[in-house]
Amino acid sequence: MRQPEPAIDTSPSIGDEVKTTTCYMCACRCGIKVWLKDGQIRYIQGNPDHPVNQGVLCAKGSAGIMQHYSPARLDKPMVRVGERGSGEFREIEWDEALELATSWLKPIRERNPDELAFFTGRDQSQALTGWWAQQFGTVNYAAHGGFCSVNMAAGGLYSVGGSFWEFGEPDWDHTQYLMLWGVAEDHDSNPIKLGLGKLKARGAKIVAINPVRSGYGAIADEWIGIRPGTDGLFAFALIHELLNADRIDLDYLVRYTNAHWLVVDDPGGAEDGLFARDIDGHPLCAIDSHRFANANDTGIQPRVVGEYTLRDGRRAVPAFHLVAQRYLDPQYSPDAVSKRCGIPADTIRRIARELAEAAFDRAFTLPIAWTDAWGREHDSMQGRPVSMHAMRGISSHSNGFHTCRALHLLQMLLGAVDAPGSFRYQPPFPKPLPPPNRPGKARQANGVLDAAPLGFVHGPEDLVVDEAGHPRRIDHAFSWAYPLSAHGMMHTVIRNAWAGDPYPIDTLMMFMANMSWNSSMNTAQTIAWLTDRREDGEYRIPRIIYADAYASEMVAYADLVLPDTTYLERFDAISLLDRPISDADGAADAIRHPVLDAAKQREGRDVRGFQSVLIDLGARLGLPGLTNEDGTAKYRDYADYIVRHERAPGVGLLAGWRGAHGEVEAKGQPNPQQLQRYIDNSGFWRSEIPEDARYFKMANRGYLDWAQRMGFLGHADPIVLQVYSETLQKFRLAAQGHGATQPPDEHRERVATYFDPLPMWYEPFEGEQTTREDFPLSAVTQRPMFMYHAWGSQNAWLRQIATRNWLYLHPDTATRHGIRDEDWIEVTSHHGTITVQAKFAANVQPDTVWTWNAIGKRRGAWRLGKDAPEGREGFLLNHLISDITPRGDYANADPVTGQAAWFDLRVRITRSASAQAGVVKASSPQFPPLAMGEASDAPLRYGAQFRDKRKAGGSTP
Repeated sequence: MRQPEPAIDTSPSIGDEVKTTTCYMCACRCGIKVWLKDGQIRYIQGNPDHPVNQGVLCAKGSAGIMQHYSPARLDKPMVRVGERGSGEFREIEWDEALELATSWLKPIRERNPDELAFFTGRDQSQALTGWWAQQFGTVNYAAHGGFCSVNMAAGGLYSVGGSFWEFGEPDWDHTQYLMLWGVAEDHDSNPIKLGLGKLKARGAKIVAINPVRSGYGAIADEWIGIRPGTDGLFAFALIHELLNADRIDLDYLVRYTNAHWLVVDDPGGAEDGLFARDIDGHPLCAIDSHRFANANDTGIQPRVVGEYTLRDGRRAVPAFHLVAQRYLDPQYSPDAVSKRCGIPADTIRRIARELAEAAFDRAFTLPIAWTDAWGREHDSMQGRPVSMHAMRGISSHSNGFHTCRALHLLQMLLGAVDAPGSFRYQPPFPKPLPPPNRPGKARQANGVLDAAPLGFVHGPEDLVVDEAGHPRRIDHAFSWAYPLSAHGMMHTVIRNAWAGDPYPIDTLMMFMANMSWNSSMNTAQTIAWLTDRREDGEYRIPRIIYADAYASEMVAYADLVLPDTTYLERFDAISLLDRPISDADGAADAIRHPVLDAAKQREGRDVRGFQSVLIDLGARLGLPGLTNEDGTAKYRDYADYIVRHERAPGVGLLAGWRGAHGEVEAKGQPNPQQLQRYIDNSGFWRSEIPEDARYFKMANRGYLDWAQRMGFLGHADPIVLQVYSETLQKFRLAAQGHGATQPPDEHRERVATYFDPLPMWYEPFEGEQTTREDFPLSAVTQRPMFMYHAWGSQNAWLRQIATRNWLYLHPDTATRHGIRDEDWIEVTSHHGTITVQAKFAANVQPDTVWTWNAIGKRRGAWRLGKDAPEGREGFLLNHLISDITPRGDYANADPVTGQAAWFDLRVRITRSASAQAGVVKASSPQFPPLAMGEASDAPLRYGAQFRDKRKAGGSTP
């Protein structure tokens, strides 16, 4: 008799509940579906309804389950009982922790708020943290961007009112030619992968410019292995060729940029290099040799070259004239730059031809009627199917600001900024040039700073300096040394706090900033600064408060540790006031919300979201924006703040479902049910831009009016793109002795040199201040696609992909240096030496060596085993990177923005003598292991080994 087939469930449920939220395994902020069973995470998948990733999820996102259940999670607040760096802490309750923090911070606010330095790392809540610092009244606030992306942000915002990174995108649906400049695989990865798929499917060409070919570059149609720090020269050579061939979009330049604005040519004069203006302040352009007009008028045909005599007798030339004069110079020809860039001259000429062919010979129009900002109606939109995208490989050089500007100039010459087929703005961009918010520097009567601590400088008068021109901020941001440091300079704070430069601080408070390891240059010295004492025995940096979710290297150097939740246990706002998730066709924001109850995750675990801790701490301190008139707390927690806080009337952290009943978007009174509406909508809100407003946003009447209604713009005036920056020229004039605000003598030459109103190129400082003979190679890092900064490489699933890194070098380079595959080698910079293991790889420019970033760990950190490969064989290039230039006169940073110059590093390599003797078994330097417990001690919580001290009433610092 035939037996019946067994009933088999071929698609068993992976959980009994599913919740949607936003991933935080990188900065992409994808939508995820978290499957739960019995209150525990079982599986994480992409949310197909989410606008960012449309269901796509990478290895990092899927591994979020192991991030949440990491043995490295912190459990309770802790106060230091041993020496800094010893890892000896006493666990305490939250009331004691907050009372202790309040007792430290309250006298500071009463005495001098600037004695608090508050610096946050890779969090995505700067709309709160910056506002909190403003309420406290300290100018000493900054965030991660100063050592990551500010060259890109400032270079774009001072040129085109927007920027690359996550704030703009290629026109994936229409571009035919995409250039990826220095793009890593860790930011915005899923949208880029989706877009690259579209380009590959229709045969568009992808060109990757990067010293290393990995990730996106591996699937590019052409890889250009450029020498680090020379991208600007390459861009100028392309501009040279386009100008020579007259392959530029003059109509676009006159319509949307300041190319035709007249620039005063009066060497030595107080207005030399500024725009010529009429009596009403309008910029002038030349109609012919004797007639001038308002450059913003319509219906004119202005001259873009030539010399003109103004009515007051001064000479002036159009900005484009200066562009052509500079970049047609033979020094920027392909033959002249080829050797330095490492790119054959014929390749440069071919790429220039291909750009022009794509932009002009393959131009197209979209049959979409639209009205420009001046009321002129158009029946179609002119496309230029050339796109560019750029990231850290461009910005992390001491010449990165001007290189970013060079790329934007190249785009403008091609007519390829927010035209169909080109780079596109994502709301709330574009912004006026420069954006209107200036950095705060004065305190009101209630102690609140007059503006947020970070902002955009419009001229020398906006710098945060004292009457003598010296820095007022502990990081020296917005000083004459680094005037346009819009994101602050987190990489300088520890040295300056240790040195008391420009003054001693009392407390350093940091969040998610692994500054004793992979987030600092000059690692060994940074550790020494954190632990150094004055002659009276007290620490040079008196108090350190640190918040993190995990037992990172930095935890050991804190005096008070505030344990954060994981991203699956808290509310977050991915806000249009901070880092939104918009795309070029719509504005969007999102939330995270607790899919798990932190209190139920592990016995004895008591953690709180740092944002809620800040809200509580602010109320305890009596900060004006965080307390009611009767002194009671204004907000219950961060979730309450997200819903009820208004930055301006009707403008809050979230734009969706505002109004008493959620009936309005963008601007409206707070809605008590707003968070639930987000949860019901998979955690996000999105509003489509009208179809006729999606391109030429800087001068599209439909977009400008829409953006003003949404609260993105204060006015609906057109935004003029700048091939020539008058803002920079104001600083140059000040350095030359003009104006009421001038730099101290020691900075004059520096400001006059690097504040060029046109993009310029100069040798990165480390290369210029050392010799090629001593240090013939560049050394850079890449972000692995499967890990994001330090916290990903302690993830159990991601560690199966890589648990250690190698120094990769081209086989030809190895042959020149007598190195064999997998040899242990010594890598030496002007600052120090490390011993690491080499690995051959042909995917690198031969004059460059590289490694994956942040995989190397300090032994004892992150609760990894004592023999974990990350600590034994893994390494950081950070040990080789000085935080100051070889001359020692300035930070190792861009002179305009202060961005950390991570990729300027120059090295030499030799086979290790110890390796030849067969005695090398680990990378060096090796620091003493931190006493943080190991993964093999899974039941132990960090700090549990010191519980006997807690029971005995151990002392506080």
